[in-house]
Amino acid sequence: MSKSKSSRYAESGVDIDKGNDFIDRIKPIVAKTFRRGVLTDIGGFGGLFALGDDRYKDPVLVSSTDGVGTKVKIASMCKKHDTIGIDLVAMCVNDVVVSGARPLFFLDYFSMADLDVEMATDVVKGIAKGCEISNCSLIGGETAEMPGHYAPGDYDIAGFVVGIAERDSIIDGSDIRVGNKIIGLASSGIHSNGYSLVRKICFEELGLSVTDYIEEFGCTLGEELLRPTRIYTESLLNLIRNFKVNGMVHITGGGFYDNIPRILPQGCKAVIEDRSWNVLPIFDFLRQKGNVSAEEMCRTFNCGIGMVVVVDAKDADDAMQQLTALGEKPVVIGEIAQKKKKKDQSVEIVSGASLRK
Repeated sequence: MSKSKSSRYAESGVDIDKGNDFIDRIKPIVAKTFRRGVLTDIGGFGGLFALGDDRYKDPVLVSSTDGVGTKVKIASMCKKHDTIGIDLVAMCVNDVVVSGARPLFFLDYFSMADLDVEMATDVVKGIAKGCEISNCSLIGGETAEMPGHYAPGDYDIAGFVVGIAERDSIIDGSDIRVGNKIIGLASSGIHSNGYSLVRKICFEELGLSVTDYIEEFGCTLGEELLRPTRIYTESLLNLIRNFKVNGMVHITGGGFYDNIPRILPQGCKAVIEDRSWNVLPIFDFLRQKGNVSAEEMCRTFNCGIGMVVVVDAKDADDAMQQLTALGEKPVVIGEIAQKKKKKDQSVEIVSGASLRK
């Protein structure tokens, strides 16, 4: 059947031909992410991936799904969509690597009112870039036009990743002990959490624009807010080859207070020294301009620490040296202590530095 110039479906806001053209456009972009195991090109009903990896004796698949929240609003305001896909991949692969898993393949979901092929292609370019950074294959996805559901120009994205780990090497925090050191890895900025509060402070309360140059940042507000989420997978996978890592935490929504307890054994707490790392200017800006309390800052944002690694005290210095060599900015931010009472907080942030003013 030949393509018709118009259809009732297209009149309702969904253009099938445009969707097919979009798939053709992104095929070479996606193909650059393919690694060993990918069996199909995109465009089929399902993406096929062969495990066939003799490096694993008892492999376990580790999966995660996530989005980027209202950071997509910032991308739209800046009319820049080629980095938001990096955020999407980062939010997913950083979640599986904390178990010691290597990301294998990724799928995305992209939805908007009316498919803007140029915009969507830029989003996929970012996703492909994130997959290349994390050595993960983009093997499929879904593009949905939903007129009447989204406002013109608005869109949303979600991601899905599957990784692999050796069963007896899974990192789940059960080896964490009192006296372990907590290493924090620097974030690139806000990453992809807390943007509803960011938008309220910056745009509603302060009346700023994404094009406003902010002296403290050395760039425009939009450039600062769009900094892509850091992907830690290769650095951490290299680390666990050489060191016994007792636990890892991806600092996302919920910050220190809600994420770190997810890996702590009963009777343990994390004591964090808030003067141990340099807080990025964006966080001081939000705290001061938005009148946000220290506790809420540490519950909403990463505050400059995107990933936490827990190791034996004897390994801390050497682990930091390797992480530095791998391009990270590590710093010992605290240690594991014993809870004196069951009702004690699982995370204690001590001292009186900038985060607690």
